[in-house]
Amino acid sequence: MALLPILRYPDPRLHTVAAPVGRVDDEIRRLIADMAETMYEAPGIGLAATQVDVHKRIVVIDVSEDKSGLMALINPEILERSGEQVCEEGCLSVPGIYEKVSRAERVKVRALNEKGESFEFEADGLLAVCVQHEIDHLDGKVFVEYLSQLKLGRIKSKLAKKARITA
Repeated sequence: MALLPILRYPDPRLHTVAAPVGRVDDEIRRLIADMAETMYEAPGIGLAATQVDVHKRIVVIDVSEDKSGLMALINPEILERSGEQVCEEGCLSVPGIYEKVSRAERVKVRALNEKGESFEFEADGLLAVCVQHEIDHLDGKVFVEYLSQLKLGRIKSKLAKKARITA
């Protein structure tokens, strides 16, 4: 397994729409393992392939306290949304920034697992937020883009200043 470099907002590659995975093979499973290792090391609770500059529709998620609930979702799609919740979100591609975002409270999702088998599940709470956040990445959208232009401008300035300091 290997740690993968995570793209940082506003890198334009984060706006690339990911392509569906045609066949789940050992290369895809290796990518999932590397993504999981990268997510845990960061540390985070979700990571989309787009964030590691691989533009395939793959996400890994683990919202468990003890990091025992790893989920790999290949070609995930939201079938149903209901309710509304506002949660504070962060993102490995936008380090140090946390903002409130409105999302569906419950989602029904279909995806492929690491064996290429289709499955469906329903999620609410933090898992629902994480699924929506990661699928947004696959669609080329970063959570801060839900914010007002004023907040987004402040975030971009803050990130640019931080990049200058660490460069």
